[in-house]
Amino acid sequence: MSKGMGKLGALLPSTVDYRALRTSWKSDVVAGITVGIVALPLALAFGVSSGVGAEAGLITAIVAGIVAAVFGGSNVQVSGPTGAMVVVLAPIVATHGAGSVLVVGILAGAILVVAGVLRLGRTVSYIPWPVIEGFTVGIGVIIFLQQVPSAVGVSGEGHHTNSIIAAIQSITEADPRKALYSVMVVIAVAVIMLVLSRLNGWIPASFIAIVAVSVVAALFRLPLETIGELPHSLPAPHLPELSLTLVYALIGPAFAVAALAAIESLLSARVAGSMADTGPFNADRELVGQGLASLASGVFGGMPATGAIARTAVNVRSGAKTRVAAIVHSLSLLAVVYLAATVVSHIPLAALAGVLMVTAGKMVSVATIKEVTKTSRPDAAVFILTIIVTVTFDLVIAVGIGIAAAAFFALRALSRASGIHRQELRGEPQPGDEKIALFRLEGSLFFGAAEGILERIERYEGIEVVILRLSQLQLVDATGARTLTELVNVLERKGITVLIKGIRKEHLRIFQRVGVVNSLRHVNHLFTELPPAVEHARSHVRRSTTGAMY
Repeated sequence: MSKGMGKLGALLPSTVDYRALRTSWKSDVVAGITVGIVALPLALAFGVSSGVGAEAGLITAIVAGIVAAVFGGSNVQVSGPTGAMVVVLAPIVATHGAGSVLVVGILAGAILVVAGVLRLGRTVSYIPWPVIEGFTVGIGVIIFLQQVPSAVGVSGEGHHTNSIIAAIQSITEADPRKALYSVMVVIAVAVIMLVLSRLNGWIPASFIAIVAVSVVAALFRLPLETIGELPHSLPAPHLPELSLTLVYALIGPAFAVAALAAIESLLSARVAGSMADTGPFNADRELVGQGLASLASGVFGGMPATGAIARTAVNVRSGAKTRVAAIVHSLSLLAVVYLAATVVSHIPLAALAGVLMVTAGKMVSVATIKEVTKTSRPDAAVFILTIIVTVTFDLVIAVGIGIAAAAFFALRALSRASGIHRQELRGEPQPGDEKIALFRLEGSLFFGAAEGILERIERYEGIEVVILRLSQLQLVDATGARTLTELVNVLERKGITVLIKGIRKEHLRIFQRVGVVNSLRHVNHLFTELPPAVEHARSHVRRSTTGAMY
């Protein structure tokens, strides 16, 4: 019982989380305010882009940001609405309405909490690198395409759920005069952000670009759609209406959201851990923290949240050492709600579109694309396939297909690395040696390689005794062991005696269970050393020649 409580305690907050606060509180506060400035335009933009509104994006950054900071598994992770989550939520909003996001967030949060308690945090490490980079590039492309309606001054309502088709629809529907102002705003935001970023990476370029463009748009009264009225306080917490029919309809999307939140949050926390020595990272606790964050966000009217790689990186670079930095980031945004909601409501939607377009562009790294595509053809194929499926179909489906493709190529490579080689018998040649075949099996004996081994051995004719050397086998699965059993049975039915040498200790149990050992004609046909096996084979040939049987 105490052991179980100890494991559960590792998933909960403790005073250890803040042991560095005495010396780091100043840098944590500065880092938190810095990240808050960076997060403000992104939170607003992601809320608008997902279809639930700027208010929901801001609520998510505040509520989920605080909860994930307290309960999460990383000391410096910053959570909130992200581009990847927008990619998944936008089709859900288009199909089920904006209110469905609250239900999806609560369901996904519960799924993540259960996953953390079940210790599933490390499973993300099994996702291949080309798949991760592929869906990152795909997300960048989709985010860019999703901003096209705002960039040309079109609402985007009633458009196709596919981002490519929706972007084309928006361009064809755009009013040239209105589109001109919107495109100019997007270009202005992009230029300011890119110039400031090159001058100094510490400058909150997106915040400055939003402020500059909003001031110009207000002074010249440009005909641009704005964010609109925002609340001057956080809404009261409430549970959305739930029914079995609604839950049944949204449980699939909820699992997709939970999977994405887990992937993005754990990858972000891992990146943060590699950037600075800010304490250990607990993957299972991170899932619990992100689950609670999405639950809380849904209760307050926000979106599902994930760890945000870009904001987390800013947090670390700004000197964050403890969770206080992420908490201050959320409190900074809360201050905006209470003190500057009216000002923020006048920000043009095109300006937010410009911020996200630049953000999306940074996600598509040319250097990374070259690096992945030059590693190997299978990696390049998995990378490109993941991008295509992400952009044309669905992010979570893309991850699944990418993993399946990577597994296929890995198994094919493993199968090719496996082999069967015929060897010469040791010692002086003796009459009848040509009737003995010595085969060495090496590498892996699994479902992808076993069938080829069976075909290879059956090619040889005029053989009376087969010796199988198994000491070089590294991997054996049930299918491989079963195929070996079938091989022995086939050879024995043809009158060929099979001797097995060198079964490794770790393989003995599966060979016994599947029947490899029992399929041998005699218990004495199992050897640990090669010379006795060869001598037994020769004696068998001599006996068969004289008419005696063994």
